[in-house]
Amino acid sequence: MNVLLVNPKFPETFWSFTYALSFIGKKSAFPPLGLLTVAAMLPDEWNKRLVDLNTQSLSNESLLWADMVLLTGMAVQRASARNIIHRCRLMQVKVVAGGPLFSSEPEAFPEVDHLVLDEAEMTLPAFLSDLMAGKAKKTYRALDFCNLNTIPVPLWELIQTRQYASMNIQFSRGCPYNCEFCNVTALFGRRSRTKTPQQITTELDHIYATGWRGSIFFVDDNFIGNKGFLKTRLLPSLIEWRKGKKGCVFFTESSINLADDPELMELMVQAGFDSVFIGIESPDETSLTECQKHQNTNRNLLESVKRIHRSGLQVMGGFIVGFDSDLPSIFQRQIDFIQNSGIVIAMVGMLQAPPGTRLFERLKEESRIVLLFSGDNVDGTTNIIPQMGLENLLGGYTSIMKHIYSPRNYYRRVRTLLRELKAPKSTMPLNMQRFLSFFRAGFRLGVLGKERFYYWHLLLWTLTRRPSQIALAITLSIYGYHYRKICELYIDTDRCGYQEQGN
Repeated sequence: MNVLLVNPKFPETFWSFTYALSFIGKKSAFPPLGLLTVAAMLPDEWNKRLVDLNTQSLSNESLLWADMVLLTGMAVQRASARNIIHRCRLMQVKVVAGGPLFSSEPEAFPEVDHLVLDEAEMTLPAFLSDLMAGKAKKTYRALDFCNLNTIPVPLWELIQTRQYASMNIQFSRGCPYNCEFCNVTALFGRRSRTKTPQQITTELDHIYATGWRGSIFFVDDNFIGNKGFLKTRLLPSLIEWRKGKKGCVFFTESSINLADDPELMELMVQAGFDSVFIGIESPDETSLTECQKHQNTNRNLLESVKRIHRSGLQVMGGFIVGFDSDLPSIFQRQIDFIQNSGIVIAMVGMLQAPPGTRLFERLKEESRIVLLFSGDNVDGTTNIIPQMGLENLLGGYTSIMKHIYSPRNYYRRVRTLLRELKAPKSTMPLNMQRFLSFFRAGFRLGVLGKERFYYWHLLLWTLTRRPSQIALAITLSIYGYHYRKICELYIDTDRCGYQEQGN
C-alpha cells in the first residue's frame, strides 16, 4: 500500500510567520506533527511519503503514486484542503480525512471517501482493520478519549527538519477550563491527559538525533493543566534531559494562573522554557465573565503578566474584541493594556464562533451565525453578527491593529518587555542561518525599512541597557516586520468584512 500523507497550505496569518521565515532561510514555522504521528501508527510494511504544502508543491506524480491520500487540516486550511480533495477525485485517488476541520464539520465534506475523525488513536485502528477486510465505512467516530501512553514516536524521517523554524511535541491534551468560545474541550475534553516523562524524553531524543538544536514548541492547549505532574515528574525529567545538550529552547501555551505559582515558573525556566502563549482575551471583567474565562477574572491581569516576565518567561498574548458586553471603550482599553504589559506578540482577533463550541450553539439559536468559521483570527472577518454592529467592530479592530503594530508603538513594547524580562537561562547556539539573519535584518529593517530609525534605536538601547538580550531584540524586530506585513495585507485593504472563506 502506497500512502501519501498531505498537510494543506496555511494562508498568510500571524502564526504563519511567512515574512519572518525569509530572514532565517526557512519555509514553514512548524512541521505537521499530527500527520507524522499518524504515519507511525500505519502498518510498517506500507510505503509512506509526506507532502507538506507549506514547504513543497503537490505533484501529479505523487498523487499517481499513491493508493490512498491521508489528509488532515484545521479550519484555517479549508481552502487548500478542498483543492487537494478536488485533485484527488479528478485523479481517482481515495481520500481519508481527519483532524480538527473534518471532526468539527464532517457534513461539509461528502466527497471524502472515509472520515476518520476525533482522536486518530481511537478511530484509525478500526478503519485499518475494516480496510484490510474490504469493508471500510464512510465515517469513524470515537466514543471516548485516548490514553496518551500508547502514542508512538512521530516519524521524523518523513520530513526535512531544516525547512522548519521550530519543531513541535505534544505532552498533554485537554484543558480543565471551559471557555465559551474555545473548541479545545469539545475536541479533547476537560481532563488533562498526559504522556509519561519517558515518552517525552524519547521523542526529544529523536528530534535531537536529527541534528535539531533550535526551538521546540510544546503544542499543548494548556501545558499547566496538571501542575502536580509537571512539578514532580515532567519538568525534573526535562531538566535532567538537558544536561550535556546544546540549544533546544522550549515554548508552550498556558493559562494565566501560571503567574500564581513561582515554583512552577522557576522549574519551567530551568527546564529550558523561555516563552508562553496565554489567552488574555480582554481587560474587561464583564467580557471575561460573559465568555466564562473565569481563570482570568478577579486578578490584576497586568501584574500577572509582569510577574511571568520577571520569572524569565516571555508572554505572547491572545486578545478578542466583539463580546456582547464590549462597549466602544474596549478598543482603547485593549491598546492600553497591550502597550503597558509589554506583550510584544499580541494576537488580536474579532470574536468568532467555532463549530462545536457553546458559543456557536448559543448564537445559532439566536440566528447570529452567518458564515463559515475561517479559523483565522486576524483576517478581518467574523462568522457572527456582533452585538455592537459589524461596522463598529471592524472600525475598532482596525484601530487596534494599526496602533499596536505601527513601528513606533511596536518597538516601544519591545523595550518595555526587555526592561522586565529576566535574562533566559537557555539559549539557542548561533548557527549560520541565525548569523546571516542578523545581517539581513540590518539591511532590510535598518536600511530599507520604514522602521529603520526605531530599529537602530532599539539595538543601541539594548546594547547599552540589556546586552544579553540583543539576539531577542533582533528576533522581535523581525517578527514585527512580519506582523506589519500581515496588517497591511488584511487591515489596510478592502478585505475586511463578511466574506465566505474557502469557497
